[in-house]
Amino acid sequence: MSAHSTESNIRPEPDRELVAVADYVCHTPISSDEAYDTARYCLMDSLGCAMLALQYPACRKHLGTIVPGTIVPGGVRVPGTSYQLDPINAAFDIGCTIRWLDYNDTWLAAEWGHPSDNLGAILSVADYLCRRPRDARRLTIRNVLTAMIQAHEIQGVLALENSFNRVGLDHVILVKVASTAVATKLLGGSQRQIVDALSHAFIDGQSLRTYRHAPNAGQRKSWAAGDATSRAVRLALLALQGEPGLPSALTVPKWGFHDVLFKGNPLKRSRPYGSYVMENVLFKISFPAEFHAQTAAECAMTLHPLVKDRLDEIDHVVLTTQESAVRIISKTGPLHNPADRDHSLQYIVAIPLIFGRLTADDYEDAVAKDPRIDVLRAKMQVVEDARYTREYLESDKRSIANAVQVFFKDGTSTEKVEVEYPVGHRRRRTEGTPLLMQKFAANLATQLKPEKAKAILDLCADRQRLEATPVDGFMAMWVRE
Repeated sequence: MSAHSTESNIRPEPDRELVAVADYVCHTPISSDEAYDTARYCLMDSLGCAMLALQYPACRKHLGTIVPGTIVPGGVRVPGTSYQLDPINAAFDIGCTIRWLDYNDTWLAAEWGHPSDNLGAILSVADYLCRRPRDARRLTIRNVLTAMIQAHEIQGVLALENSFNRVGLDHVILVKVASTAVATKLLGGSQRQIVDALSHAFIDGQSLRTYRHAPNAGQRKSWAAGDATSRAVRLALLALQGEPGLPSALTVPKWGFHDVLFKGNPLKRSRPYGSYVMENVLFKISFPAEFHAQTAAECAMTLHPLVKDRLDEIDHVVLTTQESAVRIISKTGPLHNPADRDHSLQYIVAIPLIFGRLTADDYEDAVAKDPRIDVLRAKMQVVEDARYTREYLESDKRSIANAVQVFFKDGTSTEKVEVEYPVGHRRRRTEGTPLLMQKFAANLATQLKPEKAKAILDLCADRQRLEATPVDGFMAMWVRE
């Protein structure tokens, strides 16, 4: 005789964390002026990154209608293009362009990610609502900024103590979760509908981190966020159509997210949802590179004048870094494509040491074929500093420290150049904001005519006027004829 257990079919109350997220987006007011001001810079920077990405054919080929020739009257605009798409495809395209060059904002914790990835869903849904022929909701950029703060908070707070990458899942799961919550709210969903949509976000098949790591690193990591935001919009629309949720999607034994995908561990959360993440978000200002290497690139830029004429004399280079950088972006051997190179600590240091710069073009084959790069990479030694690792995790510091020192064959060496906080860190916000504006203006110039670029710059510089601008009017400014 064999024993069989009988599963209870009594539906429980929804999981507490699903309810907590829904309660936050429905009932928690955002009162932080700093958060709204930072969100404005985040909106500008993210769309600037999207403009720069449109220079690259590998990005552009992912955009537009899935079936060529499809027309969506009054569809959602994709900034920098002439496309008008349904909100699901538009979310993909907007998310794809923002994320393509790995140049938008970053959040580092037990799990890292890029909270502005959620803009794919937020802008798509907001423009869609404004352009519906019947019952149009005139959402403004203030609504967009509020949704951004909420999405940043959901993604970032859940990342503080829950490391999805350590169980093999990609961090875009949190993009999908955060985007699902705010998209459902923007669409007019109730608290219960947000809970229902979130339950589906967690039971979806989740992306593996395969495409971020050797030997499979590739450009899927550049469109993974767009994929997550588009899925979020679909789930939000389904919830608004009455699709029932699965109340114990996280906690049900054997079949729930915790048991199936999180090794039986419950999701942890150490702080209430508010505006903490937006206030502390990290901007990539100087370099389009994986964030753990930002300060390493800054160190290399400082050393460039001292080594540029002595490259043949270099014996070895010591890169001192945090554990996360060692685990994620320290690579030896061949690098196969731009997506591989922008996640290589050694490559990111080699380029500024040799050329005194690091731009998105430096990851392309035309630059990567320079034989000096791989020769220098082979001379690099990556070492973890326990203090760097510890202070990376401390909530009152969250440093992202790196140091670079070059040793020559004659026994001499450069000084050990150390940078603990990148220019995009909250501790360097005063220094970084003018540079962020310069980056924004330069990125706009790559795709938009001067008069359009100036109109956008003038509007974004006036926070009060920007926040009052209807979303459809704002999106129309980005259309490329």
